[in-house]
Amino acid sequence: MTRPAHLWKKKRLSFAKTPEVLEVPDLLEIQRGSFQWLLKDGLAETFKDISPIEDFSRKFAMEFGAHDFGEIKFSVDECKERDMTYSAPLFVQVRFINKETGEIKEQQVFMGDFAMMTDKGTFTVNGTERVVVPQLVRSPGVYYDREMDKLTDKQLFYGKVIPNRGAWLELEIDKKDVVSIRIDRKRKLLVTTFLKAMGYESSQQILDLFGGAECIRKTLERDNIGTRDDALIEIYMKIRPGEPPTLENAKGLLDSL
Repeated sequence: MTRPAHLWKKKRLSFAKTPEVLEVPDLLEIQRGSFQWLLKDGLAETFKDISPIEDFSRKFAMEFGAHDFGEIKFSVDECKERDMTYSAPLFVQVRFINKETGEIKEQQVFMGDFAMMTDKGTFTVNGTERVVVPQLVRSPGVYYDREMDKLTDKQLFYGKVIPNRGAWLELEIDKKDVVSIRIDRKRKLLVTTFLKAMGYESSQQILDLFGGAECIRKTLERDNIGTRDDALIEIYMKIRPGEPPTLENAKGLLDSL
């Protein structure tokens, strides 16, 4: 004989020969609980981590304060009918500070519409119900990889530096034994240029760092950058193309990475 049970307003039939001893747990509570933590504490911690934000001249700063959500305008069913996202507006209290004059302005800023979780632990995005599947994220550290070049049968080597906070560094040695680096997945530049920007202006200094490695020697042969200031400008132009490069801005950019 079947024994009906009710879960999430749906009728469930059990064909087990023994009676249920334990009540079926709320398997969605982990999803909902995690999302509630994000709304309350997770966002607050994120705003705290990035606050204050300063411009490159360090004359102006912006600080984030408390955040809150506005009312949800449409129900889940209405969002599905209208191909909309079930969301709520996110507002943050922001302070704008002029460090030269000491002037402070504070106001509430609209940050965007924040997708909200339904009672079923799902999200409705552009009218479609979706489930977020957790994925593994690489922990901070240094990672190495290699692959075989199909044309030359030569091994190519890669390295990735992932910090707790800040820019990712991706290094690679190409088939010509030239070492390049990407900062936050921007355009490639020679690793020796990056080292010169860090203060190692002499080619001999750089060679000594790597024990005179041949790949570093070949990279230096391609590097036309002479001074630290030139290297800073070169990096700035790679990361922020289109913006006027100044030495002050370039130093500020490197310090902020």
